[in-house]
Amino acid sequence: MAGILDSVNQRTQLVGQNRLELLLFRLVGPQRFGINVFKVREVMPCPRLTSLPKQDKYIKGVAHIRGQTISVIDLSKATGGPEIIPDENSFVVIAEYNRSVQGFLVAAVERIVTLSWKDVMPPPEGAGKSSYLTAVTEIDKQMVSILDVEKILNEISPISTELSDDVIDDSVGDSIGERVIMIADDSTVARNQVKRALEPLGLNMVLAKNGQDALDQLKDLAEGLNCITEKVALLISDIEMPEMDGYTLTAEIKSNEQLRKMPVILHTSLSGVFNNAMVEKVGAEDFIPKFHPDELATAVKKWLKPSDVS
Repeated sequence: MAGILDSVNQRTQLVGQNRLELLLFRLVGPQRFGINVFKVREVMPCPRLTSLPKQDKYIKGVAHIRGQTISVIDLSKATGGPEIIPDENSFVVIAEYNRSVQGFLVAAVERIVTLSWKDVMPPPEGAGKSSYLTAVTEIDKQMVSILDVEKILNEISPISTELSDDVIDDSVGDSIGERVIMIADDSTVARNQVKRALEPLGLNMVLAKNGQDALDQLKDLAEGLNCITEKVALLISDIEMPEMDGYTLTAEIKSNEQLRKMPVILHTSLSGVFNNAMVEKVGAEDFIPKFHPDELATAVKKWLKPSDVS
């Protein structure tokens, strides 16, 4: 498994082409799961774990890795499955989400596969609110589940969506009248976090579950208009989404005469210099790493009330 991520820098070229690479792994049982390689820092055999007093029931322990103390989450138990008993086949996937680093204990790691986001579909209807999936795909004629890691992390350590007093400004909604802003994200938790954070700005919001859904809604709303901004003042979009990712969505918007003048803020747990370059390449107006409500609200105010933001 050493070296499985050696070419991760080469893989960044897939982002922006509506493609991704999944690291496949198993929890308890034969079901395969996946995580985007772009989120993964390292994959390693399960190290010695140290239990802490009063640690969350889903935390297997902490490990000292590369000079950093990292909490290791039992990914099976956190998603309602049986506990993983570490053995010689167990691995820890070190990943970065929402500005923090976590370890995920998995029973076994398989390989990396390259996919098109078009082949990654939303979870089936009826999965229920308790589902921990953001998407599913098929590999080797078997279903692979892509986990809603943001939901898992939020249940273990809830993220505050409250704005600071000096950021709250309900006149922002008045400034755009009856126009709305759209929030596109495949994670129900993430969509609701953004919605709650922006409610103190007095905004009306519509939601989309992925890039394709957002584009379809925007085209419907733009029908008969000279410009979509007559109805939708701003789009806030995740990058990683089934069917169509945020980069591709932005490129589609900026190539469409009716949609192109609408500001787009990409809001994602992916971070780094590469993303800033991609934001510029596809024509998005802004890039905000998840999740800091004050930063997000300030960016929204910047594009909706530019005269009020220095």
